[in-house]
Formats: sequence, structure tokens, C-alpha cells
Amino acid sequence: MRPWCLGNTTVRSPFRLRDGLVALSTSSLQGNLRGQKQDIAFRQLLGEHGIVELGNDKTNSVGRKWRSALNKLGFLYPAMSPPVPPSELCTLDMITPNGWRLIRADTVPAMQECFLRALAAYYIPSPLEGKFDSSIFSPLRHSLAVMLELEKQTGESRLNLIEMAAVVQLTSGDNNLAAIVANVLDFRDRRKNTPLNKKKFDREELAELAKTVFRPDGKPYEQQTFNDYADANFRYLKATGLVQSKGRGLSLVPEKHVLVEQLIQDTRLPDSAYSYLVTLCKGATLPTDNKDSALIVLDDLLSQLNKHGIKFDMTGRSLDTPADIGSVRHEIEAILSALREEEYAARQAGEWEEIAAYMDLLIHRGRRSKKTLSSGEEIEIPQAEAPAYFEWILWRAFLAVNSLKNKPYEARRFKIDQDFLPVGTAPGNGPDLIFEFEEFVLVVEVTLTDNSRQEAAEGEPVRRHVARIVETSAGKRVYGLFIANKVDTNTVETLRIGFWYKPDDSKMALQIVPITLDQFKNIFSAGFTSGTISPGLIQEFLRDCLAVSNHDAPEWKREIERTVQEKIVYLLK
Repeated sequence: MRPWCLGNTTVRSPFRLRDGLVALSTSSLQGNLRGQKQDIAFRQLLGEHGIVELGNDKTNSVGRKWRSALNKLGFLYPAMSPPVPPSELCTLDMITPNGWRLIRADTVPAMQECFLRALAAYYIPSPLEGKFDSSIFSPLRHSLAVMLELEKQTGESRLNLIEMAAVVQLTSGDNNLAAIVANVLDFRDRRKNTPLNKKKFDREELAELAKTVFRPDGKPYEQQTFNDYADANFRYLKATGLVQSKGRGLSLVPEKHVLVEQLIQDTRLPDSAYSYLVTLCKGATLPTDNKDSALIVLDDLLSQLNKHGIKFDMTGRSLDTPADIGSVRHEIEAILSALREEEYAARQAGEWEEIAAYMDLLIHRGRRSKKTLSSGEEIEIPQAEAPAYFEWILWRAFLAVNSLKNKPYEARRFKIDQDFLPVGTAPGNGPDLIFEFEEFVLVVEVTLTDNSRQEAAEGEPVRRHVARIVETSAGKRVYGLFIANKVDTNTVETLRIGFWYKPDDSKMALQIVPITLDQFKNIFSAGFTSGTISPGLIQEFLRDCLAVSNHDAPEWKREIERTVQEKIVYLLK
């Protein structure tokens, strides 16, 4: 069997599809996306919204691939063979009901439910391509069933990326689950006992596959294709919220285990290509849409809360409809999510070297996309997600200080998924990050903009955001920290002057320090290496920088660098 792909290797991050839909929803291009001219226009629209980078695209493929990805998952009405008259359903390439549901989703769980409905409705081979027969299967249910069978046989549901690449994505619903898992475990055992290093073993296994698995045109697959498909499959599986990362693999999210079991029990196939199209565009019905199934999931969640020693008060809560049950379920899931995030925050001090490694990737963005840690784990920052990762890694850095008075989810304004990875950047009209310590509050703003536009884009918002926190800080001193790979001198001058006028024309002095990410990383690493990292160290550094802000901007930049170097020498002596 040829390898299958749940999503799209061009749009690696599923959540970016929502950004594309939001952009399209306000454009005249909706329903008019076919042809070279429209491919170019769609790519331009995505670029203007910062969703893709505008560079060379000689084949005009970016817009076409984005449209294909949205069609494939039923967020835009796709073409059907034979064609469906527009009057029978809706206009080709218009946003579907599930697409509008995704646009209106304002929380990560709500977005994940849209992806779950999309992938639960998705079957391959696609009935929309005139291939409607008994061989079709749900790759989502198939993958989850393999993970449940792994759990049954080994006690753990973990499925590794290379196992998806070399085994699972080459199987279908026609294959026996026990046999698939036997092949996974055989592969795992051979990999464990090979005299080769793991990377070489993986390359050789995929090279052998490439000799025997062929494309529809009879040409062999590129070896990298197996990894690319597996990576996309993992990313789109994670977008459902049912699985989470575990090392280089995935495992089932504990609080979603019962839902997964119910989902794979639904083995019904679409009864026609047309009914498939309707379901794909509306989004599949989920077990939690049924009252009895929803109650089973709710009981399991209550049990998980009890294990954490938390009693959930059900007094006066209606459970008459699936919607009522869903409301309670979402509250409990939010409590469990908060608990997991607090546990995650507590682990960050022990992961400071990884945090510094991610900073290094951002510092060398464009020259270095991946980095191998001392543990052997490889980390990367997807190019299109670099702005979100910038905010995320600074959030982790200050969590690692392990002295926050506000909760970790109060310190960030960007959304995270079940793996605590960023889902987009912080929304506008507020700071990126807010950290409250015992004696002061720190407002952190970051940007990857490093040219003369930096001052125009950041100078006013940074001061406005810091001023707003000063007014609500209950007497605590407030500092601003502006971080970029390169801080433009005009930005430094704006922040050095640091005044803000209130509506009544009263003047507010702001204390904002601009530094590069490299400078921050060096102090961060020195503080952890010396074991002296603390809120006091942070405040002392900020005060030292502000004490020399009476110079003009170029000289202040040099004084900040001198302060950084002196602090590092002091910490490491």
C-alpha cells in the first residue's frame, strides 16, 4: 500500500489553516480560487496577513496547495467527481459550516473539536475523486485503533514517528490490528538491538521501503516522503486534541481516552459520495453529541478530578442535553488543563538548557533550523511559526525562574495546545507576556522585526502596554523588557525617553530596557550555570541598564552590552 497523509505537507501546522480561513472570509476571493491568477491572488492574501512568506513561487503553487488543503478537510467546499451542481449544496471553494465553526472558535479546545470533526469525517481513498468503494477507511480512527492496540499489548499507547513512517501509514482498515502492532513491535525491537546508530538504521529502513513502494505513476517515492508524511500525520492527529507528544512519538491524552474508545467503535462508512461530501463539510457527528456517550465521558473526567483530590460541585447543573453535559465537561477539562500547565511550569527550571537551545535557533534563524540536545533529542522551530515560538520560549524562560506570583496561564497571552506548544502569537492590544514577582512586575515584548520598521511597529505599542500595566499593578514597580534579535537604534531612543501621557495629559515615566535575544540568552544561561538565577538578579540587571540610560541611544546600546558582559563575568567567576 502507498503511504497516506492525513493533512498536507505544505501546511505543516494545522492551526494555520484557521488563519487562512479568517483571511479568506473577509476577501472577495472566497468561492473564486481556481486558475493561475487566483492562485497568485490567494498567496498574496495569505502573505499580506503574515500567514506565508512572500518570496519566489515560480509555479504559483502556494495558493493552490492551501486551497487543496482546505478542500480536503472540508473547510472549503471541494470539487466532486462527477460534479455537484452548486444549487444542490453550495458554491465551490466557499467556506463550509465546519469552516465557519473553525473561524468562530476562540479557544484551542474549540479549534481542536473542529479538526476532530473534520478528520473524523475524512476517508481515503477520497470518495470525492470517484473512488467510492469498500476499500475506504478513516485514517484517524485507524491510527487511534493502532495506539489502543499498542496499549493493550504493551501497557503504553506510544507510537513513535519512525513507526508511523515505516509501518502504520502503509496500512489501512483492511489490515489486522494485532498484525500491525506486531510489525510495529518487531520494528521497535530491531531498532533497539541494531549495531547501527538509530538515525542510520532509520535511513536504511526507509531506503528499503522506497525501493518497493511506488507512486500512482509508477515512480518510486523519495525516501524523505515517508518522514514528511509521518510528520504531517502526527501534526494533524495532535490538532484533534486526542493525542499528545511523548518523546519522538505520540500517546493518548488520558482525559480523552474514553472518547477515543467510543470514536473508533463507529465503523460505519459513508453510504454514497454525496453523503460523504455533506458530512465532510458539516463536520462529523462525535460520540459526545449523544447524551448517553457524553455522560460516560463526563463520568470519566470527574473520576480524573477525584484522583487529583478535587471535588467538582454538580449542584444545580443540568445534564438534560449533550450541550448541557458539554458545558460541564469543558469546565472540568479546563481545570485539568490548568493543573497540567502548573506541573509543566514547575519542570522548566530543569529544562533551562533546552530553553537556551531554542533561543539559539531563533538567534540563528535562517541559518539553523534544527539543533540536537545533549540528550540526543532534536528540536526545531518551523519557519512560519518563529514569531509564536519567540513568545513561547521567553514564557518558558521566566517560568524556569520558578518564582512567579501569577499563574503560568496568566503570564502568557498566546494560546497553547495539549503539549504546551504555541498556537499563534499573543493578540494585539496588550503585552505579549506579563510576569508578576514578589517585588515587581515585568512586561515582556518580543519581535522578529529587525529593520527600520521596528520603531514604528513597536515603539508606541510597547510603551502603551507597559503604561497600562503600571496603572493596574497595585503599587508594585513595573519594568518593561523589549527583546529582538537586533534592536534598532530608533527603537532604543523611543524606549529610552520612555514617557507616556495619560488622557488627562499627566505624564508617566516608564522603565523599559531594550536588549537582544543573544544578550538575554547569555545572562539566562549564566544565571542557571552559576545557580544564582532569581527575580533579584533580573531586577538588579534591569536597574543597572536603566542607570545608564542618560546617554543617547547608540551609547546606551553600548552601555547595555557592557552591563551584560560585566554581569556574566560576575556570575561565572
